[in-house]
Amino acid sequence: MMQTADVTRIQEYINRYVNKDVYVHLETTNGAYASHFDQSFFSSGAYIRNALVQYETGKITGDGPYRVGLKINLGWIYAEGITHFEIDDRDRLLMAGHDFKGKLAVALEISPTPFE
Repeated sequence: MMQTADVTRIQEYINRYVNKDVYVHLETTNGAYASHFDQSFFSSGAYIRNALVQYETGKITGDGPYRVGLKINLGWIYAEGITHFEIDDRDRLLMAGHDFKGKLAVALEISPTPFE
Protein backbone atom coordinates (compact mmCIF):
# COMPACT_ATOMS: atom_id res chain seq x y z
CA MET A 1 0.00 0.00 0.00
CA MET A 2 1.34 3.42 -0.96
CA GLN A 3 2.27 5.75 1.87
CA THR A 4 3.62 9.29 2.06
CA ALA A 5 7.17 9.48 0.75
CA ASP A 6 9.77 8.70 3.42
CA VAL A 7 13.12 10.18 2.35
CA THR A 8 15.17 7.91 4.64
CA ARG A 9 13.56 4.65 3.53
CA ILE A 10 13.64 5.59 -0.15
CA GLN A 11 17.33 6.60 0.06
CA GLU A 12 18.20 3.35 1.85
CA TYR A 13 16.54 1.35 -0.93
CA ILE A 14 18.28 3.36 -3.65
CA ASN A 15 21.66 2.85 -1.95
CA ARG A 16 21.11 -0.91 -1.75
CA TYR A 17 21.14 -1.27 -5.55
CA VAL A 18 24.06 1.02 -6.48
CA ASN A 19 26.20 -0.61 -9.22
CA LYS A 20 23.79 -3.54 -9.61
CA ASP A 21 21.50 -4.42 -12.51
CA VAL A 22 17.98 -3.11 -11.93
CA TYR A 23 14.90 -2.62 -14.06
CA VAL A 24 13.36 0.84 -14.22
CA HIS A 25 9.84 1.94 -15.03
CA LEU A 26 9.35 5.68 -15.56
CA GLU A 27 6.07 7.26 -16.57
CA THR A 28 4.76 10.80 -16.65
CA THR A 29 1.35 12.09 -17.60
CA ASN A 30 -0.58 15.30 -17.30
CA GLY A 31 -3.88 13.69 -18.20
CA ALA A 32 -3.07 11.81 -21.39
CA TYR A 33 -5.49 9.06 -20.40
CA ALA A 34 -8.42 11.49 -20.23
CA SER A 35 -7.64 14.00 -22.98
CA HIS A 36 -10.79 13.10 -24.90
CA PHE A 37 -12.91 14.80 -22.20
CA ASP A 38 -11.51 18.28 -22.93
CA GLN A 39 -10.28 18.86 -26.47
CA SER A 40 -8.72 22.22 -25.48
CA PHE A 41 -6.35 20.54 -23.01
CA PHE A 42 -2.95 19.56 -24.40
CA SER A 43 -1.93 16.23 -22.97
CA SER A 44 1.58 14.83 -22.87
CA GLY A 45 3.40 11.96 -21.27
CA ALA A 46 6.45 9.72 -21.33
CA TYR A 47 6.76 6.00 -20.69
CA ILE A 48 9.62 3.51 -20.45
CA ARG A 49 9.38 0.06 -18.88
CA ASN A 50 11.98 -2.60 -18.08
CA ALA A 51 14.99 -0.47 -18.95
CA LEU A 52 17.91 -2.52 -17.59
CA VAL A 53 20.40 -0.12 -16.00
CA GLN A 54 23.09 0.21 -13.38
CA TYR A 55 23.27 3.49 -11.53
CA GLU A 56 26.42 4.70 -9.81
CA THR A 57 24.57 6.93 -7.38
CA GLY A 58 21.01 7.86 -6.59
CA LYS A 59 19.45 10.63 -4.56
CA ILE A 60 16.09 11.78 -3.29
CA THR A 61 16.04 15.52 -2.66
CA GLY A 62 13.68 18.38 -1.91
CA ASP A 63 11.17 19.28 0.73
CA GLY A 64 8.26 17.45 -0.90
CA PRO A 65 7.15 16.75 -3.47
CA TYR A 66 10.55 15.15 -4.00
CA ARG A 67 12.99 14.70 -6.85
CA VAL A 68 14.67 11.35 -7.45
CA GLY A 69 17.69 11.03 -9.71
CA LEU A 70 19.71 7.97 -10.71
CA LYS A 71 23.14 8.69 -12.22
CA ILE A 72 23.81 6.17 -14.99
CA ASN A 73 26.90 5.79 -17.17
CA LEU A 74 25.86 8.27 -19.85
CA GLY A 75 23.49 10.58 -17.98
CA TRP A 76 20.59 10.62 -15.57
CA ILE A 77 17.19 9.10 -14.97
CA TYR A 78 15.15 11.72 -13.19
CA ALA A 79 11.64 12.07 -11.76
CA GLU A 80 10.19 15.14 -10.09
CA GLY A 81 7.01 15.37 -8.04
CA ILE A 82 7.29 12.17 -5.96
CA THR A 83 4.74 12.19 -3.12
CA HIS A 84 4.21 8.50 -2.25
CA PHE A 85 6.09 5.21 -2.18
CA GLU A 86 5.83 1.52 -1.44
CA ILE A 87 8.32 -1.33 -1.20
CA ASP A 88 6.25 -4.28 -2.29
CA ASP A 89 6.52 -8.01 -1.58
CA ARG A 90 8.76 -8.44 -4.67
CA ASP A 91 11.31 -5.96 -3.24
CA ARG A 92 10.41 -3.29 -5.81
CA LEU A 93 10.54 0.39 -4.92
CA LEU A 94 7.38 1.95 -6.34
CA MET A 95 7.29 5.75 -6.22
CA ALA A 96 4.48 7.96 -7.43
CA GLY A 97 3.61 11.60 -7.59
CA HIS A 98 -0.03 12.56 -7.35
CA ASP A 99 -1.44 15.96 -8.23
CA PHE A 100 -3.72 18.00 -5.97
CA LYS A 101 -6.73 16.01 -7.18
CA GLY A 102 -5.01 12.70 -6.39
CA LYS A 103 -4.35 11.76 -10.01
CA LEU A 104 -1.08 10.14 -11.04
CA ALA A 105 1.39 12.64 -12.54
CA VAL A 106 4.66 10.67 -12.36
CA ALA A 107 5.82 7.16 -11.48
CA LEU A 108 9.36 5.89 -10.99
CA GLU A 109 9.86 2.27 -10.06
CA ILE A 110 13.05 0.28 -9.43
CA SER A 111 13.13 -3.51 -9.36
CA PRO A 112 15.75 -6.26 -9.16
CA THR A 113 13.56 -8.30 -11.57
CA PRO A 114 11.65 -7.30 -14.72
CA PHE A 115 8.19 -5.78 -14.40
CA GLU A 116 5.38 -7.90 -15.78
